[in-house]
Amino acid sequence: MRFAEEVVVEEFLPTFRSMLAEDLRERGLTQSEVADALGISQSAVSKYAHGDVAGNERVREDERVARLVDEIGEGLATESMSQLQALVEVEVLIRRLEDRDLIAQLHEEAMPELAGYGGDFNVHDPDDELRATERVLSSMRRGVHIVEGTSGFTSLIPAVGSNLCECLPNAESIDDVAGIPGRIFDVKGRATIPADPEFGVSGHVASILLAARNEGADVHAALNIRYAPEIVERLESTGRATAEFDAEYDDLGTAIETALDGTPDATVLYQTGGYGIEPIVYVLGDSAEEVAEIAREIV
Repeated sequence: MRFAEEVVVEEFLPTFRSMLAEDLRERGLTQSEVADALGISQSAVSKYAHGDVAGNERVREDERVARLVDEIGEGLATESMSQLQALVEVEVLIRRLEDRDLIAQLHEEAMPELAGYGGDFNVHDPDDELRATERVLSSMRRGVHIVEGTSGFTSLIPAVGSNLCECLPNAESIDDVAGIPGRIFDVKGRATIPADPEFGVSGHVASILLAARNEGADVHAALNIRYAPEIVERLESTGRATAEFDAEYDDLGTAIETALDGTPDATVLYQTGGYGIEPIVYVLGDSAEEVAEIAREIV
């Protein structure tokens, strides 16, 4: 595991310091003056001058890096720029290069697991797609762990199987919802998870979640379980609002809209079945971990 900060420390900064030391020496500063300007030792300046410090050619060849080296070199040499101002300018460039740019690309190359993102992420952005995706999958794995460790969970699994889902913050389609491939089934009295969570593998439960969100429900996860009046009552006894919708209605979105119109704070939706339709309860919540915990409460 290699952090983006390591790329900055081990590849960007040595290259940038080397370039700046060369620039200052070319402007006539002594080795001692260069050391003072950069806040490093004279021996370090000597190493930079003699090429004893490895650099990154892609950093060296980047026009933005070269331009900033020239600006800071002139500023420090003429004392028109303070060390603090120089530091700020370098930090700004580093953040820019970390944001779906050169440093992000170098980080991806150092971490093959990031392959496919093309450096198109920002490690410092809490809403970045990569971070959001990994957070959802991490929550899903915790939810799966709860399901697997809940004695009696199989009593809640409907004939069509259960699925546990969680979506990205700005989910718009099923591809933005992570679920369990193949659903959760009762195999010899155990809740069996056939594969690790993935995005885009849940159709029906993800559609219920998205429909509820489209109607303003502040939820990010869903779990479908077996319907029975006593199960709905148990959920109500935990303080959760419930709402029934018509499973045979032609448009799922309209059916959910009608249900939530009557009970806008409902976090439990259920339908009592229809021709060829198994009755199901859908537990909604903020995370996969939360809805799995709710299921554990009512077993």
